[in-house]
Amino acid sequence: MVKKLKAMAGGGKDSQLAAAIKESAQQIWLAGLGAFSKAQEEGTKVFEALVKEGNSIQKRTMKLTEDRVNEVTSKVTRMAGSFQKQANASWDKLEGVFEDRVQRALTRLGVPTKKEIHALTKRVEELTASVQKLSGGRAVKATRATRARKAAA
Repeated sequence: MVKKLKAMAGGGKDSQLAAAIKESAQQIWLAGLGAFSKAQEEGTKVFEALVKEGNSIQKRTMKLTEDRVNEVTSKVTRMAGSFQKQANASWDKLEGVFEDRVQRALTRLGVPTKKEIHALTKRVEELTASVQKLSGGRAVKATRATRARKAAA
């Protein structure tokens, strides 16, 4: 097409040049219309194919993402469990150390332990029972009378 235009331009005929340009412009216009029509026909098919492919890619991406999230969640859960065990062990050790120190301090101060108090209570109950046997129950009445006097005072 360009060769035709150059040949005509060289020949000097303005009307031939104008006709060639007009014909060339007409062909360009028709080619554009043809391309537009073809794009319209094929565009819907291409669009649907692209939507299908996009949907497939989205599903694969969602599956991959879901798998990765599950994997990370599992790892974090395991790590949290490990940290919790370590923290609990540390607290147990700290509690044991604290109890030992408190017990040593109470022992230094002469405060009896729960075990010692329980043993003394049991011994007092045994002695009370022995006294009651020996006195024939009068000791209990005397003890109650003594308690009543102390409460009144």
